[in-house]
Amino acid sequence: MTGPRWSPGDPMPRPEDVIPHRPPFLLVDEITEIVPDVRTCGRWRPSAAEPFFAGHFPDYPVVPGVLLVEAIAQVGAVGALVADGRDGDIPFFGGIDKARFRRQVRPGEVVDIEVEITQRSTRAGKARGRATVDGELACEAGLFFLAVNRSELPGC
Repeated sequence: MTGPRWSPGDPMPRPEDVIPHRPPFLLVDEITEIVPDVRTCGRWRPSAAEPFFAGHFPDYPVVPGVLLVEAIAQVGAVGALVADGRDGDIPFFGGIDKARFRRQVRPGEVVDIEVEITQRSTRAGKARGRATVDGELACEAGLFFLAVNRSELPGC
């Protein structure tokens, strides 16, 4: 299928119905807003049961910053792929720019994520994302992304 998988007025898609990520590496629980080719918002609720908390850090669990950047990317990927993705598209990082971490995220906190598309072509784009907790900035980063179809990958 090529073309929109979601249209304004439809119920918000479930992330796992759009991107190929699965637990334990699905880092977005819900999509809360999509403005096609402009902005996508979502939410992640990391629970104390997340496996990474056992080692990061045992006496003071904190979401690793790199996972906040990945959560931002996953929200952005949902927005990009519902707009004009093909069945079998896999979102890949092409680069991360100016990632900054401003606040720790602890188990049980709600992470609100907003990703704005700043540049887009058929198979790639750039975006800027922010993750906040209770309105307080936790992480921000610029992203360069690619969408590659499984049929184009070696061994698939």
